[in-house]
Amino acid sequence: MAIVCSALWNQLFFTALFLGFNILGMLEYYRLIKGFKVSPQVALGLTSGISLFLTFSLFAMNLISYKWLFINLPLLLSVFIAELYGKKENPFQNAAFTISGVIYIALPLALLSFFFDPFFRKEFHPEMVLSFFFISWMNDIGAYLIGSAFGKHRLFERISPKKSWEGSFGGMVFSLVTAFVCAHFFTLIPCWQWIIIGLIIVVTGTYGDLVESMFKRSLNIKDSGNIMPGHGGILDRFDAVFFAAPFVLLFIILMNI
Repeated sequence: MAIVCSALWNQLFFTALFLGFNILGMLEYYRLIKGFKVSPQVALGLTSGISLFLTFSLFAMNLISYKWLFINLPLLLSVFIAELYGKKENPFQNAAFTISGVIYIALPLALLSFFFDPFFRKEFHPEMVLSFFFISWMNDIGAYLIGSAFGKHRLFERISPKKSWEGSFGGMVFSLVTAFVCAHFFTLIPCWQWIIIGLIIVVTGTYGDLVESMFKRSLNIKDSGNIMPGHGGILDRFDAVFFAAPFVLLFIILMNI
């Protein structure tokens, strides 16, 4: 509900909300990866993630020049420089895990701001980002309902024993129906593009879910956190978004610019 209200109300509110998700998600990620016996640079990684999120988001809103985006490169490289003085074990692993948090969490969440104006016409289209989330949510709901009722054939048992091909098919049906409904109400892009967006979300969202399951399985944990009672942590709630957002945005831009 908070996502829907913030997107409809104002893009700045949406950005502020997801800045919070970004910070919480990165803190959650850095806390968990300590289980791999590495020492991430939490402060520097968080600074880089916040910088990347804000510069991309503000640029998407036409509030800053593209020149500000380049500040993120030296920030990321400074992670390696800091390891020279840290005198910790496994310096390259520490730097790699620190930067991976920025790429895995901050970058895809930052790209969501571009959904409000994916055609770069200085227009405001909250229906685009909302449709992305509606389709993604319906994919999860469909996969859960159909998988729970009819799931027999495991999709990727080694990584996620509960996921089934039947559930994935159910998620696809729910997503495509939702995409078709979006095409009826939101005519900024043709119906066939909405259908393809639905398919992209199904495929990439499933991979995002599996990757996060692989991450948790490597750490022998069930949920990434308990910040949302009954729903796990930030990584649990946005695992599909992390993978789907870049691919969907790329498709929209390539088809309409």
